[in-house]
Amino acid sequence: MSYTFSSMNRQEILRDMEGQSFDVLVIGGGITGAGIALDAQARGMKTALLEMQDFAAGTSSRSTKLVHGGLRYLKQLEFKLVAEVGKERAIVYENAPHVTTPEWMLLPMIEGGTYGKFATSIGLRVYDTLAGVKKSERRVMLSKEETLKKEPLLRTDKLKGGGYYVEYRTDDARLTIEVMKEAVRRGAQAVNYVKVQDLLYENGKVVGVVAVDQITGTKHDIRAKKVVNAAGPWVDKVREIDGSKKGKRLHLTKGVHLVIDGKRFPLRQAVYFDTPDGRMVFAIPRDGKTYVGTTDTDYHGDIANPKMTTEDRDYILRAANFMFPTLKLTKEDVESSWAGLRPLIHEEGKSPSELSRKDEIFISESGLLSIAGGKLTGYRKMAERIVDLVASQLKEEGYGSYPGCTTDKIRLSGGDVGGSDNFGAFVRQKTGEGVQVGLSTKEADKLTRRYGSNIDCIYEIIRERQAEAEASGLPKDVFGSLVYAIEAEMATTPEDYFVRRTGALYFDIRWVERWKEPVIAYMARKLGWTEEETARHRARLEQLMHDAVVPQENEA
Repeated sequence: MSYTFSSMNRQEILRDMEGQSFDVLVIGGGITGAGIALDAQARGMKTALLEMQDFAAGTSSRSTKLVHGGLRYLKQLEFKLVAEVGKERAIVYENAPHVTTPEWMLLPMIEGGTYGKFATSIGLRVYDTLAGVKKSERRVMLSKEETLKKEPLLRTDKLKGGGYYVEYRTDDARLTIEVMKEAVRRGAQAVNYVKVQDLLYENGKVVGVVAVDQITGTKHDIRAKKVVNAAGPWVDKVREIDGSKKGKRLHLTKGVHLVIDGKRFPLRQAVYFDTPDGRMVFAIPRDGKTYVGTTDTDYHGDIANPKMTTEDRDYILRAANFMFPTLKLTKEDVESSWAGLRPLIHEEGKSPSELSRKDEIFISESGLLSIAGGKLTGYRKMAERIVDLVASQLKEEGYGSYPGCTTDKIRLSGGDVGGSDNFGAFVRQKTGEGVQVGLSTKEADKLTRRYGSNIDCIYEIIRERQAEAEASGLPKDVFGSLVYAIEAEMATTPEDYFVRRTGALYFDIRWVERWKEPVIAYMARKLGWTEEETARHRARLEQLMHDAVVPQENEA
């Protein structure tokens, strides 16, 4: 197996980066940074990327996990944004059917709610048109009876009917990883847990960065013709290093989601509903669980560790009990949660929910390029805009010309399944192959859906490393996915594996509890951790498991 993206040779990659000069260096390994790296590398620019935590560890693993067409932006009359993100989600789906799934969404109309029947019908129709929704997925208006048939848990007393339309569910962290892996496969160099501590300048122009490996403490100077700051919630911190945080600035808001077991919240159908205070909340079934969110509150705490507060938890439970009153959910029903930050562009006098989700590019006097704002769904267009800018600057400076963006046609890593129409058949075939290597049908199906066309790598690990699997005390499915995460997805800590490579800490926290010790033991052996490092990684994972379930009292 190729080791170009393995956590076992992070230091080697970093040392290699030091001896080169790149065309583009991207700061930030979330979905935006990953998208920029793929676009730039695909155009022939020599590209490097540094992420101070794990890939997708910030906003890009903490969203509502929808590649959505932005229905809510119609309320803010952002027609262009709706048109763009609507078309983008179809591209994401085609290029990565294994991490994106069409999901019919029910929009119940409640007496006195935000959306009346006429407004809902017109709104969804405009949405279909702007977003270029294909015929089979266009909205349908439902009567009260039809709405309740789709979702019997809905409140019946004030229900008038519903709108039925398609959104796309995704695994945000895995989408980010697949974009990153495709960039690396094409020659980009990317490393996680490397923090940009300072910028390098020549004649007042930025020519690179001073980066510190957060695992080993080593310092590295990495040089590039163009430095792009795509650090999400940390964009302004990088602008401060550059002394160019002027004019517009970031406005961080926090969104929280709760996860409840499907037996306790047996939701049949994804629902998008408004709360008594006029906010919109999603309830979405996924992998035997139901998750509900999101909140939208101003945030001033620790950017790296936003947490659910008691207030957040109670707000979401109240919202869920308002729309699904027979459930009578309590705090004891919360199995897990996540909290994420939205790096929005500040606008005076606007509440968190009213702030635009549009992205902005900042060009500093030193030449540092920063991109902020935007949505998960629009990541590819954001990347295209900034790489277009990089290309035009490189051309002006005499470095030759580069072709236009082609990422709308690029299959992401794992996406080579014969197109979205063939994905079902692909899963059936590969599930059968998984049974032949000793997996259960359920395990093979789950792994195939997660890894798409990369599933062959997992099966190869299971087939060829049986003795190692037995010695690790891990079942075949866990062993295969863990080895792949370390050797092909740069998983560097147990947190990377349990949170972002599998999503298990959110959607199956008991599974994490069951396998955390053998996983930690295997990673410690494989990556040569000291007892102290092993203890530190274990403590961090246990802290995350605690924070997912136990809220903090108030915002710091």
